[in-house]
Amino acid sequence: MEIEEALRRYDAGEAERADLKLLVKELLKLLVAKAPGHAVEVRVPPYGAVQCIEGPRHTRGTPGAVVELPPEIWIDLALGRLGWAEARATGKVRASGERTDLSPLLPLLAL
Repeated sequence: MEIEEALRRYDAGEAERADLKLLVKELLKLLVAKAPGHAVEVRVPPYGAVQCIEGPRHTRGTPGAVVELPPEIWIDLALGRLGWAEARATGKVRASGERTDLSPLLPLLAL
């Protein structure tokens, strides 16, 4: 399955679980490439979680800086269809700890 096909279905409101998983994972990879590091954990349950952004490395237990959000919010943020402030205003984005403002890194792709 190609990302373009998954994105087309997502835009049409016909995305299946596999489409969401593919889009989330690919966009998380782009985030890590843009902001390598281990200071912040970005979680998009149930499809993926990555550590990114330079800073103190997290080694065990709950990370000190965590961003958790639903797949659709993550996809829209990463594609520039939703701004960070708008996403936070939905109440669906949980961000705690230092360096959890992802706005300087977004969008990852503007399609």
